[in-house]
Amino acid sequence: MHKILRLNSAGHPIDWINYQTAARLYYLNHIICECGSSSIRLRGGYNRLKRHRSFLNLNSIVSTNNINKLDYSAFTPPLVNTTLFKRDGHQCLYCGNIFSHNQLSRDHIIPLSKGGNDTWTNVVTSCKRCNNSKGARTPEDARMLLLAIPFIPSRVEYIILRGRTILADQMEFLISHIPKSSPIFQRYTKP
Repeated sequence: MHKILRLNSAGHPIDWINYQTAARLYYLNHIICECGSSSIRLRGGYNRLKRHRSFLNLNSIVSTNNINKLDYSAFTPPLVNTTLFKRDGHQCLYCGNIFSHNQLSRDHIIPLSKGGNDTWTNVVTSCKRCNNSKGARTPEDARMLLLAIPFIPSRVEYIILRGRTILADQMEFLISHIPKSSPIFQRYTKP
């Protein structure tokens, strides 16, 4: 089942929700706006008297009432390998080759043993061979150049990276909310 993109009342993407959460939001009248071109139809039970079956159409993108304000400037996504590898396009940022998830590892640019931190700006995707070759050295000490500068994904970029199956209308909406200079924008808008 596809996930539904949830927006706040200002139209900013918040997160992915499942269809059960979306149905509850529809039922509680928390949906203030729908957009997108695709929908999911949930079928309920039959009316005992009229024999009509109930149904609920859930749109692929919904905007909801929000009590809590989101501070987009203070957002730092959790650092997990799956999202890190997607951020870097499953490419080893030392040798440049593309690898499957199980052939990749998280490399600390400034090693933890030398005071480096486990943060988005200090980690890159590395194949296991390059990571072992670099060891507990900086890229300069190991004479290994980085192919890209690590960055912290914005809230919207993080939502894209977390999405497993993103529908076309959802992707179009999300892409419109990230700058054209973003590596993620460039990766997902290639012809």
